[in-house]
Amino acid sequence: MINRFAVVLAAGQGTRMKSKLYKVLHPVCGKPMVEHVVDNISQLEVNHTVTVVGFGAEMVKEHLEGKSEFVVQEEQLGTAHAVMQAKDALGGQKGTTLVICGDTPLITVATMSALVKQHEETGAKATVLTALAEDPSGYGRIIRNAQGEVERIVEHKDANEDELTVKEINTGTYCFDNEALFEALDNVSNENAQGEYYLPDVIEILKKKKELVTAYVTEDFEETLGVNDRIALAEAERIMRTRINREHMKNGVTITDPANTYIDTDVIIGSDTVILPGTVIQGKSKIGDGCKLGPNTEVHNCEISHNTTVQQSVLSDSAVGSHVKIGPFAHIRPGTNIQDEVKIGNFVEIKKTSFGKGSKASHLSYIGDAEVGDNVNIGCGSITVNYDGQNKFLTKINDDVFVGCNSNLVAPVTIKEGAYIAAGSTITDDVPESALAIARARQVNKENYAEKLKSKK
Repeated sequence: MINRFAVVLAAGQGTRMKSKLYKVLHPVCGKPMVEHVVDNISQLEVNHTVTVVGFGAEMVKEHLEGKSEFVVQEEQLGTAHAVMQAKDALGGQKGTTLVICGDTPLITVATMSALVKQHEETGAKATVLTALAEDPSGYGRIIRNAQGEVERIVEHKDANEDELTVKEINTGTYCFDNEALFEALDNVSNENAQGEYYLPDVIEILKKKKELVTAYVTEDFEETLGVNDRIALAEAERIMRTRINREHMKNGVTITDPANTYIDTDVIIGSDTVILPGTVIQGKSKIGDGCKLGPNTEVHNCEISHNTTVQQSVLSDSAVGSHVKIGPFAHIRPGTNIQDEVKIGNFVEIKKTSFGKGSKASHLSYIGDAEVGDNVNIGCGSITVNYDGQNKFLTKINDDVFVGCNSNLVAPVTIKEGAYIAAGSTITDDVPESALAIARARQVNKENYAEKLKSKK
């Protein structure tokens, strides 16, 4: 078994992003692009992954904690200099080393695996991941010899007329024999206009030693996109979103308008679920079978069970049971647990609440910091008054309670099983089981008083 190592280059600031957030931490479909790279590497049976950090080192480490080891490039002096920082961790070991940039989130596991496989099968000292570009302007060109081996890499600015016609380009991803890599890095020079140490120079050093250098051509040029600015970031998002949506559709999910459906990379969706336009599903959300989401619905880090409908609503950090109907225009806030067969209607907001099986809040209610039992009906305009300006308090509504319209339940308060709350009541004390609570002033009709008011005008 050949040892495998990986070096991820993630030290750059990314000034073209014009952002306070370091380049490799910009998300693509819900995950920082460097995390996409490291997660894909983890599927290659790699013994040791080293991420080279610099700008924003602590933030990068936080995102990749437990997934990689780290070395610091104090000064950004080029890609060869960056790889050299991993010498203490990897130098002198036998095996294959994958070197990849942290701003290339679109390179798939399949392509990485094929690159490594070809490198190891040919016994090459280096293998370059290349691609065929319709417009190769700005890219380094791959110049091959008569045997098809890589002879050299010529940068665009240095290429002659014949070399400029070559469409095979260097993507900046490589496989190396680990020992040969670090031996060659010691001989890389910075005698160039930028005064930096460039990793492609390793290829030239190896060729001068008559070592075998090969190239693996990826079938999909889009995979090789490096994200250097907001335009490329949007393009990477579009490409990955298309991949994600297609994979879900292959697995039995109906997405009626893929171009206007936004699903993060870690989302799981069951078969026969229908996603309507304008829907955003983020984080580690898990959607069951036979659901219907949208249009214009946002789901963030939620688990939704089977055969549930969510229409034009926003759900965050919550759990929803099966055969539930939510919306339109509901807001399910963090910490909510909605049981099976519940109805949450229009303009209902629920926060940090357990909402029991078969219960209903059909319209215009706020339910926060509450425990709602089974088969409870919460009438229009009802509110759990959970906040006194300093602290939050719990409202308990037991099974089979009926809360009349426009009621205020002032926490802490318990409404016991089977009780009724008369419409328009403000409840400040516990209500006994099966009782009717009325907490409102008696109606008084003052005969002909309206005429008196009019006469004052």
